[in-house]
Amino acid sequence: MGSTGSIGTQTLDIIAERSDLFRASVLTAGRNYRLLAEQALRFKPDKVVIADESALAPLRQLLAHTPTKVEAGPHAIAEAGCGDNIDMVLAALVGYSGLLPTINAIKEGKTIALANKETLVVGGSVITPLVKRHDTRILPVDSEHSAIFQCLQGESAAEARKIYLTASGGPFRTFTAAQMRDVTPAQALRHPNWQMGAKVTIDSASMMNKGFEMIEARWLFDCPPEKIEILVHPQSIVHSMVEFADGSVKAQLGTPDMHLPIRYALGYPHRLPSSAPGLTLAQMSSLTFETPDFERFPLLGFAFRAIGFGGNMPCILNAANEVAVKAFLDGRISFPAMGRLAEATMESTSFIADPSLDDLIATHTEATAIATSFIDL
Repeated sequence: MGSTGSIGTQTLDIIAERSDLFRASVLTAGRNYRLLAEQALRFKPDKVVIADESALAPLRQLLAHTPTKVEAGPHAIAEAGCGDNIDMVLAALVGYSGLLPTINAIKEGKTIALANKETLVVGGSVITPLVKRHDTRILPVDSEHSAIFQCLQGESAAEARKIYLTASGGPFRTFTAAQMRDVTPAQALRHPNWQMGAKVTIDSASMMNKGFEMIEARWLFDCPPEKIEILVHPQSIVHSMVEFADGSVKAQLGTPDMHLPIRYALGYPHRLPSSAPGLTLAQMSSLTFETPDFERFPLLGFAFRAIGFGGNMPCILNAANEVAVKAFLDGRISFPAMGRLAEATMESTSFIADPSLDDLIATHTEATAIATSFIDL
């Protein structure tokens, strides 16, 4: 799900590398029908789905001489992970769009390799019991959650005293508040360590990404937010750590390469060999950690506030952030205005303490409209 994005293309690297183990039976994309067609010609899936219905005709033309079935539209995307020929769904759609496809795949009993943190940010309270009801599992693909998951192997999560989520700090880690008022989208898209899509790169620059990862960790590991701590680690070598009741701390280290956590999720519970170079002692000779600045990066604080409120508040924050990121990338608001927009939307959207899935869908629509209305004020 999201085969043309950064995670999707790297997942296909691993599928190509280990065609003895894996086959891509369905590929989905948002608008990039040309790359989707190229992938279909190479990987020969049973079906491809493009979210943009205007791309259906040209996509079908490009694949007319193949047996691959071609579909388009939101409904087809939502049902793409439900076929009998599917064992695992790699969920790498961007933002809120990943929620319904993931829920539908869980209902079909598919294993979910989750690279879309917003799915649990928005719907963790709905998805967690759903996973248990359908006797399936979520394997984390985000590097930080994969690290925590690996640290907990052979351990009791109940004995974890604290989870440390590491963050690179993004491109503006050392910027003053005054400097951040004038940063451009081009600057924000230059992440120092990782190659990612535009949305997650901006979220990393604002540290919203780390706030969402905290909420995701709360649901993935059944861990209260007060036991999750954010540490800025500019080298991006320690991907996260877990402290246990006896004071021991386990960490997972690796190069900043998303192939590693993707490969771990696909192969779990086995580790698939990789030809990529490993860490060297020189890379590990200077590892530093610092606490984040919640004043310069207010969105991180709003994430803790949202999960503290619970209910549909994380859904509200996610919708506001999606609007804010697009507005910033379009040059309509400044970088610091993203935080102000999120806060105003959280204060103005209807709060629901115990939301159903329908409530969350309605909340996303309401919060998106409210956030959009604030842009031109």
